[in-house]
Amino acid sequence: MKPRTLIIRTAGTNCDRELAHAFESAGAATESIHLNVLMERPELLDGFDLLGLPGGFSYGDDVAAGKIQALLMRERLYPALRRCIERGVPIFAPCNGFQALVKMGLLPGPARGEAWPADRPPAQSVTLLDNASGRFIDRWLSVEIEAQCPCIWTQHLEGVCGEMVLPIAHGEGRFVADADTLAMLEHEHLIALRYAQGHNVNGSMNRIAGICDASGLVFGLMPHPERFTTWTQHPRWTRLDESILASTPLGLAMFRSAVRHARTQRV
Repeated sequence: MKPRTLIIRTAGTNCDRELAHAFESAGAATESIHLNVLMERPELLDGFDLLGLPGGFSYGDDVAAGKIQALLMRERLYPALRRCIERGVPIFAPCNGFQALVKMGLLPGPARGEAWPADRPPAQSVTLLDNASGRFIDRWLSVEIEAQCPCIWTQHLEGVCGEMVLPIAHGEGRFVADADTLAMLEHEHLIALRYAQGHNVNGSMNRIAGICDASGLVFGLMPHPERFTTWTQHPRWTRLDESILASTPLGLAMFRSAVRHARTQRV
């Protein structure tokens, strides 16, 4: 049986079908459920092996990107999300999903070796602000995977993917944290993905493109791996070398890694 993936959608979500396609391409089954339904029945999360929070503009990004979704999830879904993490469920949150998870405190989460709080997530410690340019940016960028990071989505991808690029499309993607939090992220190797030198177009501190929690299960990032699961999505795919085209696109490799992990948790 294929691992079951829950796609959490809500008002303003517009990348849920792309995310479902990516999970399905990696070998998982998917089901999309509206946040309103999940807030009434949080126990539904207990029946899934993977979770995805898609990109878009949840609730019109009123107040701040992902803020309203974060508040609703913090108040109504946190215990169910904590149970998911405790039983080994990978959680994927690109773009608006990342914005929501950092604002609700699910990322970066508790320190290594500490348990998740029982009733409420940790306080917010990082955020994503307007791009340094003040403009919405839509382009493909080179990225770097941090080999020492425990993130199950990015582990063991060196040499698997022919070109380390991903697309971005956001107006509020500049990763910001105070000096102590940045030092903790570096020391604990919780930075899973960085923009390559010269590709940090939104001005993120330490070129941070994505982070995970200490378990490596919860992964949030501003790029969109779900938009790079086939080479024909690459903007230069007709000019790529055959050896590159024979490899696995970076986005698909990430989803395959998580689906493999989910299968091991079900055994």
